[in-house]
Amino acid sequence: MKSNQTLSILFWHRKSKADSNGYAPIICRLTIDGLEEEFSTAKKVVVDGWDVEAKKAVAGKDFKTVNSALDTIRISLESYFLVLRTQHACITPLMLKNVYKNIEPELEKTTEQPKTVAIPFLLELTESYILEFEELVNLKKRSKETLKQWRATKSKLKEFVQNEFKIDDISLSSIEYTFAVKFHKFLTIQRVDKLGEAAAMKQIKNTKQILKLAVTNNYITNNPIENFKCSADEPIIPPLELEEVERIWRKEISIERLESVKDAFIFQCFTGFAYQDIYNLTPDHIINVGLQAERWLVKERGKTGVAESVPILPIVEELIEKYKNDPYCITNNHLIPINSNYRYNCYLKELADICGIKRVLNTHLARHTFADIMLNVLDFPLEDVSKMLGHKSIRTTQRYARVKKRRIANRMREAKNLLFDENGNLKKLSIAS
Repeated sequence: MKSNQTLSILFWHRKSKADSNGYAPIICRLTIDGLEEEFSTAKKVVVDGWDVEAKKAVAGKDFKTVNSALDTIRISLESYFLVLRTQHACITPLMLKNVYKNIEPELEKTTEQPKTVAIPFLLELTESYILEFEELVNLKKRSKETLKQWRATKSKLKEFVQNEFKIDDISLSSIEYTFAVKFHKFLTIQRVDKLGEAAAMKQIKNTKQILKLAVTNNYITNNPIENFKCSADEPIIPPLELEEVERIWRKEISIERLESVKDAFIFQCFTGFAYQDIYNLTPDHIINVGLQAERWLVKERGKTGVAESVPILPIVEELIEKYKNDPYCITNNHLIPINSNYRYNCYLKELADICGIKRVLNTHLARHTFADIMLNVLDFPLEDVSKMLGHKSIRTTQRYARVKKRRIANRMREAKNLLFDENGNLKKLSIAS
């Protein structure tokens, strides 16, 4: 049995799917007797780095490597096609594509084109998930920071696959439990820029989620790394002491950019808003609550979609008043002037030196500090702190705010006054029958 069909292979540049760095995927199109099928090559090149006539990359990072990979794909497809010609009377582009992707081609039982499921490779599926996530970010339904984390996961997966298997992508069906074990070892031991245990586990947890998506889409029958435990000790982030917060607040700073950073940090310490949420705060998020029309800040968290509801304390009110006529805030409809996350954290390091704080200040530390102030200084119940932080689960809040000995001591003092007299004798308690 031999087919006399002919194959045409075309590579083209899908510029409409360019990422934030200006790189767009290269697609391979197979044509056999007028029928077409496409798949991603898992390669990208800058938007203006593709020669439409020559059908190859001419600019951008590693463009020569990209062209070499495309040549390898072409040679592999042509080889598989020659083999299929000896086995089948009629070959379709989908059959060739699936064989290339390690999927058994379905033999034709009728005159209709065989229907098989096009199964993506791991990085290809990850990229697809990221593109869908990016659409949700654009609709403000997901966090930009979480999108960055997913892109980081794909980057580390690609680095691992190339290092461990010497290939650019790996088929889902060839992934075994040991993939997670080796990935963990690569991230924590072998990689030049090693990750801590918690950070490495986060990457594997994301990989689990991609493979779970593969199971949902019937690309594979089960998640091969489902039983890999991703638990890791949560890093304890000690909050700033209230004395340190006061020192920052009272420090006179003549440099305008650092003064606004100081104000933003203090704002976070007394509201608990994360960077993304304070960045997007507008005057519309100020709500009058109750008969006394108390001013509150109410906003859905960008990360979880859970509402944060925080009464505006006097120090926060002072900062809102200070910047209400600020040109930047008026132009951008912001409540507080905020730099990019990178600049903000860089300037916070300068602020720490100026204020004599022997800690690395960052935006997330302010959130932990707010939780500590509410729980251990102002004696709010943990449930209330959880609501103000916009957490979905109180277990998350427990990682932010740990009960201090001072809180226990205050509660025990109240209990002693209730149960014992001034001489330490147990009071006679009247118990209603």
